[in-house]
Amino acid sequence: MFYQPRNGHGLPHDPFKAIVAPRPIGWISTRALDGRLNLAPYSFFNALSTHPHLVMFSSEGEKDSVTFARESGEFVANLATRNLFEAMNASSVDAPRGLSEFDYAGLTPEPSRLVAAPRVREAVAALECKVTEIMRPKGLDGREAGVTTVFGEVVGVHIDERCLTDGLFDIVKAGTIARLGYMDYTTVTETFSARRPQWKD
Repeated sequence: MFYQPRNGHGLPHDPFKAIVAPRPIGWISTRALDGRLNLAPYSFFNALSTHPHLVMFSSEGEKDSVTFARESGEFVANLATRNLFEAMNASSVDAPRGLSEFDYAGLTPEPSRLVAAPRVREAVAALECKVTEIMRPKGLDGREAGVTTVFGEVVGVHIDERCLTDGLFDIVKAGTIARLGYMDYTTVTETFSARRPQWKD
């Protein structure tokens, strides 16, 4: 089949997010200037570059994560793993503005080293980030897409050393999860390696 999104797809549910999958989950923790904490998972999240280390998360609507990141200039991206799925899912609750999802999900806010926003103590990896820019993307028609995208530079990295194998971060051992389409998630249980071809070879 072929369809143009603007004309509809004719399927029971939009397949877009099922096609663009799996997607990393940005489990974003922030702190407002008045000390309020927020924790929420975002399935529109990814790394952008390595020099410098840049990541982004995109929020449909101006939620607390965006508001707090804007006013503080900081956030933490915590790694979502299978053993923390229930807590991560709980932190997605549509709680009243300013309520701490750390408390609701039974998680521990652990002080970060370089940013005021806490990390999730139970998470096996976390990226401390400083906001570099915030934008509202537009479609071809020039209208805003109704999302706010927050970009940040990673200034500190936390790793539970139990997730290292021969000095490499072991994503299978960590139990990293990813977002699929519809109501689906997946766990990384297997990896394979390959080198890029070199033209001279």
